[in-house]
Amino acid sequence: MGLTLVEKILVKHSSKKKLEDFVYAKVDFAFANDITGPLAVKQFYKIGRNKVFNPRRIAFVCDHFTPARDFKSANNVSFLREFSAKFRIKNFFDINNCGIEHVFLPEQGFIKPFDLITGADSHTCTYGALGAASFGVGSTDLAACMASGRCWFRVPKTLKFIYKGKIPRWLEAKDLILYTIGNIGVDGALYKVMQFSGPVIRNLGIDARFTICNMAVEAGAKTGIIEPDDITFDYVKRALKNKKVPRTAYRVPRNEYKGDKDASFERIYEWDISKLEPQVACPHLPSNIKPASSLKSVKLSQVVIGSCTNGRLSDLRIAAKILRKKKIPSTLRSIVIPATPNIYKQALKEGLIDVFIKAGCIVSPATCGPCLGGHTGILGKGETALATTNRNFIGRMGSPESFVYLSSVAVAAASAIKGRITHPAEVT
Repeated sequence: MGLTLVEKILVKHSSKKKLEDFVYAKVDFAFANDITGPLAVKQFYKIGRNKVFNPRRIAFVCDHFTPARDFKSANNVSFLREFSAKFRIKNFFDINNCGIEHVFLPEQGFIKPFDLITGADSHTCTYGALGAASFGVGSTDLAACMASGRCWFRVPKTLKFIYKGKIPRWLEAKDLILYTIGNIGVDGALYKVMQFSGPVIRNLGIDARFTICNMAVEAGAKTGIIEPDDITFDYVKRALKNKKVPRTAYRVPRNEYKGDKDASFERIYEWDISKLEPQVACPHLPSNIKPASSLKSVKLSQVVIGSCTNGRLSDLRIAAKILRKKKIPSTLRSIVIPATPNIYKQALKEGLIDVFIKAGCIVSPATCGPCLGGHTGILGKGETALATTNRNFIGRMGSPESFVYLSSVAVAAASAIKGRITHPAEVT
């Protein structure tokens, strides 16, 4: 029986010559953020090691509570900075050279096809968009990984998702993954790999692929993945240009960056999305999906455009296209968060930031901010937000008595203009 792409990566990175239920595998890259990093470092000190496995293959990205929201957040960043200096970890990123980790790290060339990645953050699954096996792990696992360069994995089964048909106007990758989660539920891929494929996926740009893989964990998946193609390799080539980052230790012929033709899938889903309309996840689960057109009565207090799911340049271009020469109501807060400084600079160069400001939006520096109820847009009691983020659990964005809806960028921008959940066709 053949192997899926994730199975191939795990076998190649382990000492095993064939697939087993558990593997002890070498990791290409490990990272944490300003919340999970300090926990991992404390566990690392408990181990008693006097060096890390490879300082060039470890990174700390301070993105969740930065710019520091309080003194505890500032102390966390200082703690990681001191540890990085002590163990010669150059990949320490603070607000002067940073961004939302799951956008920033690929942008900087740290992630490549066939890599095995561990990150102390659940949305590490994002990097499957580049054909990497990327797994979110706990801080204790990350500490062991920083010390040894290895991690134990139970090999997950793979579910295959095939998308066919012509993509309707205003339908985005976010709608595809919301529709998928709505169909299988928040535990429909529990500890599985979600492999996304089909003609629709092959025609998506890399930003859209990141969005889809980012939310695999919202269906309970261990990771998501898309087999790499020319679009993938072109992105990686650009990201690696002039970047001094470690190359993968495993050189694999390009034709091997795919699963075997006789690979086994636990289940295969297949959908024609030709008539699918923009989707919205209603409170309080990412699987509580309804068409955007059915939610016109939902009035909003806040709209958030950004996050590791939808804070990329292509997302900002979509938002600006809808918001250009429009005004948002004075009763609504509209927050736009470019995911990295490079994205912010390019958006500024293209005039997108000017569009947002003239429309009445607040533009924030790169941060996770409101996504996890950190800062830069906390919801109060009874308030309702529509966000391009990835989770809408009770209290996720602030008060446990607030309400969070999730949508694509197009729906979010259109809704900001109307002050209620709105299909983009209503304002264009």
